Amino acid sequence: MSSSEAMRDVRVRLRLDGRRARRWHLRLADALARHPGACLEVDARPGPDHWPDNADLLFRLETAIHGLPQIGPAAHLDARTPPSWPAPGNAPPDLVIDLCGDVPETGAVRLWRVLYDGQAGEAALLASLLAGRAPIAEIVEGQRVLCSGRLGTEVRGVALTMFEDALVRTATMIEAALKGRAPLLGADAPSSAALRLRTSDLGLRAVRMLAGAIVRRLYHLCYRAPHWRVGWRRLDGPGLVTLGHLPEIGWREVPDDGRRFYADPFPFEHQGEPWLFVEEYVHALGKALISAVRFGPEGAIGVPVPVLETGCHLSYPFVFARDGAVWMVPESCGAGSIDLYRAASFPGGWVKEATLVSGIAASDATLLEHAGRWWMFAAVRGNDAEAALGNGSFSDALHLWTAPDFRGPWTPHAANPVLIDIASARPAGRIVRRGADLIRPVQDCTRGYGQALALARIERLDDEAFAQRVEARIEAGPAWPGSRLHTLNAAAGYEFIDGSARAPRFKPSLRR
Repeated sequence: MSSSEAMRDVRVRLRLDGRRARRWHLRLADALARHPGACLEVDARPGPDHWPDNADLLFRLETAIHGLPQIGPAAHLDARTPPSWPAPGNAPPDLVIDLCGDVPETGAVRLWRVLYDGQAGEAALLASLLAGRAPIAEIVEGQRVLCSGRLGTEVRGVALTMFEDALVRTATMIEAALKGRAPLLGADAPSSAALRLRTSDLGLRAVRMLAGAIVRRLYHLCYRAPHWRVGWRRLDGPGLVTLGHLPEIGWREVPDDGRRFYADPFPFEHQGEPWLFVEEYVHALGKALISAVRFGPEGAIGVPVPVLETGCHLSYPFVFARDGAVWMVPESCGAGSIDLYRAASFPGGWVKEATLVSGIAASDATLLEHAGRWWMFAAVRGNDAEAALGNGSFSDALHLWTAPDFRGPWTPHAANPVLIDIASARPAGRIVRRGADLIRPVQDCTRGYGQALALARIERLDDEAFAQRVEARIEAGPAWPGSRLHTLNAAAGYEFIDGSARAPRFKPSLRR
């Protein structure tokens, strides 16, 4: 459906397998029924029998072992009280949305197929996830791709969480396609046809996944989650944005005492002096706050001191100067808002000045002043209306807002989410000007949260659309040991990154 097409009295038929109706189907059906001008009917006949029984066993065991909610998006609806789906009428619909892959292509009715790595059905989605992939999801009409995204989750290794995050984002894509402003992956994304999997292999993969999940759980009982750390170096030459790779020498660490870790480094020059703002995660508190420390040629002068703490987890302290003051937009995803603070007595004394966006679970808000306007980038998990069901991944859906002033009012982009891609949606630091180009550091969470950095050149940024192209991918290596690398910032002659190594002594945490 084109962006100029409006939904007026359109009969939409949703094809799903009624034997395995799930909570996400209810949410999707409700959203379709509420779409302006749409009249919904549901074809809930039994579908192709590709779903393996041991997949449900896997989900039940993971729910018990990991303490997962029992009424998530993948939870089956009670067969004793099936939902009252609006039944198909006798007349053919205007549009069929096929979740099963068994609706024939006749040419008489518009048909949208939902595909995962080129195949239809939830079994194909699960097969791709268990094979360790970040599936390419597509909504296809004939040979035309209407919407595409690379799905993923921060919690690798838990099949149910991966599956549910992907289902929720599938619903996001279908709703976006109906609005006629659906995102498409760039030319740098892999072809879904090249990633095709055989669903007949799913049973064996599920058994192996179950064994792996149990082993991983035992491992985490003995060892701990990643312990993040900040690395820095003097910028005596080109930075990472120019190099496109990790320099082999020059990195030093900001030390911690083992009872806390530092992450999300944001350097800032104030009155000629370099300062570093970080997320400080205190293990005893089980949440993070924002701390700051003055920097010198030999590194941090003292230890980071807390400067902002609220009732929720804080991270990603996006600090900038404007109108004679210093401002910060920290991540406060748990509060359900994006908030603006002003430093009354730098580096502390932060006073909340405004809520820029409310009713939203947004990660790593990043501001950019460009062409006389302000833009804000953030990875959005979901909004208040979706919270009861579950909102999918924190890292795969990029939303934009624009404003005449950084204080607002902020207007959401008409095409939100402008990108669905676990490999390049979530911000990873300030956007950098390189000549005439805008380079956006992004997180590549294809193989887990904060696994790698990527550098994406913004190719289009306006009221109608957003486009970017990934130019480089940067992983941890000999120059920066550890398993992860996920933030990049530079200022005042210093460059900062963060990453992780295993820390077996303290309670694990999942940073989001």
